[in-house]
Amino acid sequence: MPVYGFTLNGNPVTVDAPEDLPLLWALRDKLGVTGPKYGCGINVCKACTSFLDGDDIRPCSVKVSAAEGREVTTIEGLADGDKLHPVQEAWLEHDVAQCGYCQPGQIMAAVALLKRTSSPTDEDIRAIENVCRCGTYFRIREAIMSAAEKMS
Repeated sequence: MPVYGFTLNGNPVTVDAPEDLPLLWALRDKLGVTGPKYGCGINVCKACTSFLDGDDIRPCSVKVSAAEGREVTTIEGLADGDKLHPVQEAWLEHDVAQCGYCQPGQIMAAVALLKRTSSPTDEDIRAIENVCRCGTYFRIREAIMSAAEKMS
């Protein structure tokens, strides 16, 4: 079985896996990283949103072989030690989470959006399209706008 090496949340890792194994399963089942959630497996719900070399991806639809030699960041790698990322802080301040299942993906998508634009519009936020079965979209929007303000 091939061995793939990449940086995961700032630390070098290796994983034995078939080349077509979804990165999500390598993260969760082989490396014990459980922040990215499995929701659909086909890049629709976006509960697994993570970063590959700083770009947002859905590891349910990216093969582990694509991570070879690259940098993968999950929700676990977003904070700087004990200091939460401004988006994580805003999520707490706006009491966004209900069940919490989609929240790692929602937060990572919000961070990706704020990397692209420091002043997101409602249309920009709606374009994220991460699914929240609890329906906290209004609080998600408020948290993103609050984080954008803090980060600018």
